[in-house]
Amino acid sequence: MPMLPPQPTSRADKWSIALAFSRLTGLYNTTEISSGTIASDNPIHQRLLFPYQQVASCIAGSVLELGCGWGRGLALLLPKASHYTGIDKNQQLISILRANHHQANFVAASIPSLQFLEDNTFDQVISFQVIEHIQDDDSFVKEAYRVLKPGGQLFLTTINKNFSLTRNPWHVREYCADSLAMLLGKHFSTIKRQGIQGNSRVQTYNWHHAEAVRKITRFDVLNLQYRLPPWLLRLPYELLNRYNRNRLVASTQAALEISCADFSVSEDPDKSSDLFYVATK
Repeated sequence: MPMLPPQPTSRADKWSIALAFSRLTGLYNTTEISSGTIASDNPIHQRLLFPYQQVASCIAGSVLELGCGWGRGLALLLPKASHYTGIDKNQQLISILRANHHQANFVAASIPSLQFLEDNTFDQVISFQVIEHIQDDDSFVKEAYRVLKPGGQLFLTTINKNFSLTRNPWHVREYCADSLAMLLGKHFSTIKRQGIQGNSRVQTYNWHHAEAVRKITRFDVLNLQYRLPPWLLRLPYELLNRYNRNRLVASTQAALEISCADFSVSEDPDKSSDLFYVATK
């Protein structure tokens, strides 16, 4: 089992170099964009990569990804899709992806509006860890439904709010299992409710992470994290989050050893750290 994601080769080498350079130019200046190459991001990267592994075995035809980021799942999705379109608001990331994946289509745009896409276009829509950042989440789901072909599927993940340790100032809102199902149910008639959970190795890492967070938040006696505006919290959140991740990777072997194999799909989303739902049109 590799300690970290394997080093890319050939064209992927260029992509890796571009991603490393992008970190220096600010694309990884937030821990919300977890890298596949930064050691302290490994546990988060593996957790976020896992659902791509799951959907890669069941996708075919035309695929739309809402919030494709730096392309974490492209190596898994592109060989399976007859056509792939990735959308993200980050113009720099989209430019890098366009330069390195000529067989795919990438669009720099803010969602939820997909007015540039026609109805009934895609066989699958994928959106992982994105909806919590969207102000108008109902329009987000409505647009995903609109661009799907009849019988098409939306694959969606987001953090389970019951597992959040602190307020995340980058999130507009978070969901529990029922609230996400209610939102999707406004537009989709068939919803498969699942979750993603980690094994004992992941749980050990999460325990150490939670302890580190508690040592910091104990000083927030006025509960300012829930009173201050998000923009004021983002800088201290980023600094402390990166500090914690770096400490954990230096002191906890599990941080480097965690891989996708340490995660599994659960039929009990209430007890899962991430919600993993499949909605069918």
